[in-house]
Amino acid sequence: MSKPSSAKGQARSETRRFISGVVEGFYGRPWTMEQRTELFKREQKWGLNTYLYAPKDDYKHRMYWRDLYSAEEAEQLMALISAAKLHNVEFIYAISPGLDITFSNPKEVSALKRKLDQVREFGCRAFSLLFDDIETEMCPADKQAFSSFAHAQVAVTNEVYQHLGEPETFLFCPTDYCAAFCTPNVSQSSYLNTVGEKLLPGIDILWTGPKVVSHKISVESIEEVSSVLKRAPVIWDNIHANDYDPQRLFLGPYKDRPTELIAKLRGVLTNPNCEFYPNFVAIHTLATWCKATADGGPRDVEMGDEEQDPCYSPQKALTLALTDWLQEFLSTDQPGARLKKESSDEEPMQTDMGESSYVPGPGENPLYTAEPLTLDDLKLLSDLFYLPYEHGPTARTMLQELDWLKNNSCAATAETDMVMLFIHSFTNTDNVVHMLCSSVTNNGVLQTAEWCSRAQQFDDMCDAVVQMFNRLSNAPNRSILYDLYNYICDIKSGVGLARAYVKTLGGQGRPSAQLMNDDPEPWGFRGGLSGEFQRMLPGHGNRDLFRHPPMTAVYCIRPYCPEDKMEVQKIFREMQREGEDKVPTMTQPPLICDSLSAGEVSPSPQCALVLEDEIGTCGYALALIDAKPAAAKIQRPMSDSVFEEFPSVITVQVLPRVTDPSPAKRMIGRLLSSIRSSGSRGVFCELRQGDRRMLDFYTKLGSFKPIEMAGLPQDILAMATSL
Repeated sequence: MSKPSSAKGQARSETRRFISGVVEGFYGRPWTMEQRTELFKREQKWGLNTYLYAPKDDYKHRMYWRDLYSAEEAEQLMALISAAKLHNVEFIYAISPGLDITFSNPKEVSALKRKLDQVREFGCRAFSLLFDDIETEMCPADKQAFSSFAHAQVAVTNEVYQHLGEPETFLFCPTDYCAAFCTPNVSQSSYLNTVGEKLLPGIDILWTGPKVVSHKISVESIEEVSSVLKRAPVIWDNIHANDYDPQRLFLGPYKDRPTELIAKLRGVLTNPNCEFYPNFVAIHTLATWCKATADGGPRDVEMGDEEQDPCYSPQKALTLALTDWLQEFLSTDQPGARLKKESSDEEPMQTDMGESSYVPGPGENPLYTAEPLTLDDLKLLSDLFYLPYEHGPTARTMLQELDWLKNNSCAATAETDMVMLFIHSFTNTDNVVHMLCSSVTNNGVLQTAEWCSRAQQFDDMCDAVVQMFNRLSNAPNRSILYDLYNYICDIKSGVGLARAYVKTLGGQGRPSAQLMNDDPEPWGFRGGLSGEFQRMLPGHGNRDLFRHPPMTAVYCIRPYCPEDKMEVQKIFREMQREGEDKVPTMTQPPLICDSLSAGEVSPSPQCALVLEDEIGTCGYALALIDAKPAAAKIQRPMSDSVFEEFPSVITVQVLPRVTDPSPAKRMIGRLLSSIRSSGSRGVFCELRQGDRRMLDFYTKLGSFKPIEMAGLPQDILAMATSL
């Protein structure tokens, strides 16, 4: 008598190998048969064992899932399955019927079985049913037949699994395939609990982690979902996926997944970049991770000091991958590669062979000689195109240096139209846009020695990017280059604009007039219509790697000078008049900071900023390091303990025409930095309860909290932050 399904599934789970490999599951042009065969060779070489066939744009995988494969298509799939077997890679055929299947219709289920039977005839022995990225509303017929969407999916999946003879490997992708999709959460999700209870135990479940593209996957999160699913999941990892943004590419290492997970998972499959050849790093580093052992035994990569995982170092795994990848770049025997000129018995087209090769004479240009690509070039390339939630070390340094150079410049030559051009140029390309949202000061062109030194270092880093681009462009393996070319052209152009901007800040003349005039070439600003739409939407970029969203207008934040006094007073009076609609000014008790805005008290040195837009001054941020004299001036009683903890006072005001909160946030950030540099321990502000706009602003900053102050008038409240 045969074992029941549950017993068979449990017995097999104790002996099955850890699934490791690649899922071709992205949206976009599928890989070619030749590329997939090359993938199998790499997987075998690196110790991976699985390939999941699930390209979203294979019509007969998803949109026309009912249609059987033609004789020609069948021949290709049979060849692919045979190639996988030849390299000891398990070929899993996935099908996605969820777009339009009627679960309760026996004819639909029969069509699904018939399709999988055909693939089984091709030699495939492992299968997967995917119900990701579909509508969750059931049709009326299914609502009558099933109590929930989960019950419908599970019923069909179990039936198909048993029809196929309960294959050793059978994967199910739920519609709620990450924690972010679960309602109200993972442990209380009725959908996941139904799947865990009703799905036959021999069926494995795919899971992407906390999010669709998960930054980190913790042991605790996997233990939680395993408890609900009643089995260890197979991670479908989108850490290197780029099908959601055609301007991103990910060449960083597999990371932020502790090797402790290996013992708690059924397997890991990476769903990488759409472009085949750049996936060398993603797959290579995953293979290194999969070989890590939690018991401290032999491993390919020793831990670095900067790493926390005792079994795996992402940076050293990356170096290993890039070292191997360099040999591929330098090889000419890859498909589509440029071959060296070989001798031939055929008669050459040029019959005059008497002349020797050209040698330039004195004073003439030397012959162009391509420099070979280096490992440092590939490390730089990886840094520039690292991972979804972080840039590589060099890229971070470049962004930080550009920010410092901009904020500490005294150049007078950068004008508003140039800053706008840079914002257009970098939006949707990389996050340099956030470094260019405020213009430079207008105090002359003399730079400090430190500024000049760091500007030169930044220029050297930019030059390294250009040289890397040149060497990549001359690499013998053209197949890899063609997959990378659009990306490296884009970053070279962006870095070139930033480089020109810094030179302008240093007083080295304006950059190319073609770039910086009022009618630039289209290659001077990228993004197209999509970029224009995004720039017009509020809060665009608030989840980007840098937290300051790009602005739809150009603002200049600069130090306050005595000539600004009248403009500040004008803004102060205008905002007072706006408040008079609620409470007349004469009946309102004064604020400590009113004397600052009214010009009766001068702000402390280095503690005053003004905000300008294309119309003129539109805001200010002022501070007093010691607020006691201003409090005494209006006879405001305050305890010494408050002044001891929060000795400084600030006031920030921005005209209503400034609808973007980012410039005010940047202005107050710079002001707080200056106050901190003066030695102050904390800062407070006073607000009228009717000023909902500024109350909302300080609240959303996050750092300012309401504090108790004895002696405050009834309609005034205080907020403060420690420095």
